[in-house]
Amino acid sequence: MFELKGRVALVTGGNGGIGLGMARGLAQAGAALALAGRQEGKNADAVSELEARGARAVSIRAELRDETSCRGMVDEAVERLGRLDILVNNAGTNIRKAPQDYTLEEWRLVLDTNLTSAFVASQAAYPHMKRAGGGKIINIGSMMSLFGASFVAPYGASKGGIVQLTKALATAWAKDNIQVNAVLPGWIDTALTRQARKDVDGLHERVLARTPAGRWGAPEDLAGVAVFLSSSSSDFVTGVAIPVDGGYSAQG
Repeated sequence: MFELKGRVALVTGGNGGIGLGMARGLAQAGAALALAGRQEGKNADAVSELEARGARAVSIRAELRDETSCRGMVDEAVERLGRLDILVNNAGTNIRKAPQDYTLEEWRLVLDTNLTSAFVASQAAYPHMKRAGGGKIINIGSMMSLFGASFVAPYGASKGGIVQLTKALATAWAKDNIQVNAVLPGWIDTALTRQARKDVDGLHERVLARTPAGRWGAPEDLAGVAVFLSSSSSDFVTGVAIPVDGGYSAQG
């Protein structure tokens, strides 16, 4: 039920953090991987790691805020790996400030990276998946899809939008056997959250105090849900947002 042999997955921002954690899980289940990101060296290192684990993997340099580059990324994945069965819209960024201090350029940077790129990549993937008889799209949200925080206005808006985009695509494309779901990571130990701990006083202690599991998550904690949502096990699961947060959101 969780076998992905013969499937091809494209993971945006797959060269590190949550994206690479998911890619490791997909590779272990047998999928071939296309890892997309702006940094060619980081892409190459991630591909080398997956190849050392026995996976077939390629890197694609893409600027996801550019529509042409984003659509070209999808086409390149299909050209190089022969098909596209799974799209993980993981690429994201954040700028932490009080709401009144953001420039419009900063707002657009976060929204375009986190939300618009997921829409464009999904649009580009749709005809390939429809032609193949189905597919899986996984959009990466956040705890900020559910909760507010004073220092993440554009990020929270983008991640709330991810959930609504997921529901819209799921209802539109169910007839084409394309399942679209969202994953909402809790506080995961990545480069982005390590910077957050520097930017926000007391964040580390507050996260530990609120998380029933008593720890920060690791990127590998996202591997299992990625495999589930990419496999035939989830063929009747669509339009949902699944927290992977050690119980953080269970407390309301």
